[in-house]
Amino acid sequence: MVDSFEHPETPAPSSLKGQPCDFVTSVVSLKTLPPMSLPEIAFAGRSNVGKSSLINALVGRSGLARTSNTPGRTQQLNFFNWAGLLYLVDMPGYGYAKAPKEMVAAWTRLVKDYLRGRVSLKRVFLLIDARHGLMKNDLEVMNLLDESAVSYQVILTKMDKLSKTQQEQISLKVSEAISKRPAAYPSLITTSSQKDWGLDELRVHLETILRPELTP
Repeated sequence: MVDSFEHPETPAPSSLKGQPCDFVTSVVSLKTLPPMSLPEIAFAGRSNVGKSSLINALVGRSGLARTSNTPGRTQQLNFFNWAGLLYLVDMPGYGYAKAPKEMVAAWTRLVKDYLRGRVSLKRVFLLIDARHGLMKNDLEVMNLLDESAVSYQVILTKMDKLSKTQQEQISLKVSEAISKRPAAYPSLITTSSQKDWGLDELRVHLETILRPELTP
C-alpha cells in the first residue's frame, strides 16, 4: 500500500499545520532525556537522507532542525516540541563511514537504548532516499526495530528527483519489502521536502497516532 503525493484527494488540513514548534534539548545520554510527558515520534535515516529538511518542511520552520552539507552532523537525539502535543525526535544519521569509530559506537548505543526503553515513543519514521532504495544499513536498522518491537513507518524522500516510472518502481519495491516486516506499518509515505509533496499526508498520519480514533 502506497500513500502517494499523487493521491487524487487532498487530505483534510491537519490541526498541526502552522502550529509552533520549538527546539527543546539535545541528548547525548539517556540520563538527560526529557520527561516522558508527551508522545514521541522519532525520525531515523542514513546520513544525508534529508531528515532535517523534512522536519523543517513538516513544521514550516526553516532552520529549526539543522541541515548541513556534511553528512553525520546530527550526533545527538534532538527533541522538538510541536504545539505542546508531541515531541519530534531527530535521531543521529547512520551509515556515515568517515565518522570516528568511537563516535559511531556511542551513537549506536544511544539509539539502541532509546529505542528499546522509551515507553513514550509511539512510532519511528524511517527515511529512505528514493534514489537509492533500501541499503544494507537500512535493513540493519529495520532488523533492530523489528527485534525491539518498535512500530515504524517508511518514508521515501527526494521523490522529485525521479521520473514518474521510477517513482512507481521504487514505491512498489519498498512496499513489498516492508510487507514482510513484523513491526513495519503497512503503508508507505512518499515525500519531497523541496516540493512539499506528501507533507499533508504525513501530518494526518501524526494526527492519527495522537488520536487513534481518527484512523479510518
